[in-house]
Amino acid sequence: MPDKTDLRESLSIPASDDTGPIEVFQNQTLRPILKLQNEIYLMLFQDYAGSKIPDFNSLTTDKKINFIEQSLRKDHALRNIFIGMTIGMFTADEMKTYISDKNVFNKRIMKMLTERLKSQMKLM
Repeated sequence: MPDKTDLRESLSIPASDDTGPIEVFQNQTLRPILKLQNEIYLMLFQDYAGSKIPDFNSLTTDKKINFIEQSLRKDHALRNIFIGMTIGMFTADEMKTYISDKNVFNKRIMKMLTERLKSQMKLM
């Protein structure tokens, strides 16, 4: 059976001597998972947006971006689903790292996911 890390694309993000462990985890674990799960994140958010605003696709780009930001900031159930989808792809060692500072990692996950969704507005 393949390891979860085998499913992820290796990203070539150089680490310097002053790169901290949180940033290393973000670049070596979180970013590849977000890239791997991108299509699923988009599908889930499109379903969510359509259930809240039936004519979501006809909104202006600015209104869509605002909706994305507000939804991911205020809807805790939605946030928890996205975070769960991300941490579900962790190995046991990665989970130990995540647990050591989960508030910081959750903020990073949501910030990167928000930017990812906003940048893909044309797909929504």
